Amino acid sequence: MDLIVTTAGQPSACVVQTAKQMAAALNAPFIERNRQSLAAIREQYKVSNIIVAAVDGPIVHTSNGEYFFHLSMAELRIKNLLNGKHDHMVAAMGLAAGMSVLDCTLGLATDAIVASFVTGESGLVVGLESSPIIALITRLGLQNFTLEPQPEYDITSALRRIKVENADYFQYLLAVPDCSFDVVYFDPMFRQPIYKSSNLHPIRNLADNRSLTTEAVEQACRIARQKVVVKEAAGSGEFSRLGITTIVGGKYSSIQYGIIDCHTDKAAGGQL
Repeated sequence: MDLIVTTAGQPSACVVQTAKQMAAALNAPFIERNRQSLAAIREQYKVSNIIVAAVDGPIVHTSNGEYFFHLSMAELRIKNLLNGKHDHMVAAMGLAAGMSVLDCTLGLATDAIVASFVTGESGLVVGLESSPIIALITRLGLQNFTLEPQPEYDITSALRRIKVENADYFQYLLAVPDCSFDVVYFDPMFRQPIYKSSNLHPIRNLADNRSLTTEAVEQACRIARQKVVVKEAAGSGEFSRLGITTIVGGKYSSIQYGIIDCHTDKAAGGQL
């Protein structure tokens, strides 16, 4: 793996222990910082990616920039929902309390956090992430990031409820029984990146950049009780390629959601 794990300068014993645990989990070398710059470490060990353990959590330094766990737009989207505003993803999934969601492309977990908040304590959100580095950073963030609970919402509980699996989604789908989740969700890396989404730049080289296949969509339909939802850039030809005809999204949004109603298809006995 093109990776080294180290610490911030003058680390506590706890931070050093955390760094060693991350290195072991990723089967990557742990290197003592010894006041070296990251540029010097990168040059000495000929690596592109360095995870730096720090008091506030790990930071991944990649050739495209820094990556660390943060809520991104999740908190704002949750506040908007509480204020009665529309969320296109929530509407596309038809989310409600108690539902189960399989997020096949977890990444930064922004969408999973919103889904977990809406489905609530009685719901279930499982997130799959094929990159070991992204999966580890996201899992640690979901386990440890804390927001002060507000009278009207508690985002921290939504974070803690998400179950993270470091897995290839197609292999995972093949092993899951029929009708295991209400909704199966895909947010693949877009064929044409939206460059204003700067928070995705650092992980682009770490993430799974494969196109979504029709075989994966068929497996998702098999295990979804209600819907399969695919997120894509507006105007993308991916929906047509995958045979998805129901597409929703904001009139001026750069994002659209393709929907397959698996419940209707199964009730009609159609071929998925």
